[in-house]
Amino acid sequence: MYRIAVIGDKDSIYGFSALGLEVIDFDMEDNPSEKFKDLCNSNYAAIYVTEALAQNLEREINHFKEQIMPAIILIPGIKNNTGIGITNVKKSVEQAVGSDIIFND
Repeated sequence: MYRIAVIGDKDSIYGFSALGLEVIDFDMEDNPSEKFKDLCNSNYAAIYVTEALAQNLEREINHFKEQIMPAIILIPGIKNNTGIGITNVKKSVEQAVGSDIIFND
């Protein structure tokens, strides 16, 4: 059975455990690159990554985006957000629907 993980700083992800998701605190002083690769090669169907952590794992995330699983989804955290998560959602919706139905200015 596949699992779903949420990774990032503790303050941003701890609430996801109430939804039954596996939360994994990534301390930036650890080796996040190796830890992320190990996680991606485990039995996860989806991994939610905070934007702040994603900035430090850009190369690794791009590598795993080329694979079917796990799905890597960027989410905002409580600090250091870049807006890339919502931008990616917007691009995906535009690609699927054919137009911008979320942010039509």
